[in-house]
Amino acid sequence: MLKTVVNFILIILFTSSLDYVFAEDYNVGFTIPDIKIRMLDGKVSSLHKLSNDGPLLIDFWATWCVPCKKLMKYLDQFHQKYSQKGFKVLMINTDTPRSIGKVKSYVRSQDYQFIIGMDPNKVISKKLNGMVMPTIILVDKGGEVKWRHQGFIPGEEVHIENQIRTILGI
Repeated sequence: MLKTVVNFILIILFTSSLDYVFAEDYNVGFTIPDIKIRMLDGKVSSLHKLSNDGPLLIDFWATWCVPCKKLMKYLDQFHQKYSQKGFKVLMINTDTPRSIGKVKSYVRSQDYQFIIGMDPNKVISKKLNGMVMPTIILVDKGGEVKWRHQGFIPGEEVHIENQIRTILGI
């Protein structure tokens, strides 16, 4: 009987911890830390500076991530479509330092207009719990996390755009 109770408690603890790890609303309501980030062009900015003008969608990606690449075309469209309202997309690449040339050539070949930051040592992705790719974090003008989502399946771009429209009040 005691063994059954212990197993039951372990199952409850394990499944509740999975909910915590995979919950999309993890960190919702918290302000992102003001982390410095090196851009693909070599300049340095910070997450707070990038969110000063309006909402910011942060997406963690890598060149080897197929769902990331599928999502990127939609995020670039949203970046361009809503930029007049102060909205920006920051794509944070997590490839290794040796892959920077590969990142640059891929981005150039696609003619993306969004902002690209580099996180080769995964410092930012660890702090913002963005190790699963793609991970989207949508923050308001003050840097408060309003929504987050992990993964991408075609069709989810509609939900992502709805979240963007909601934060913009349109």
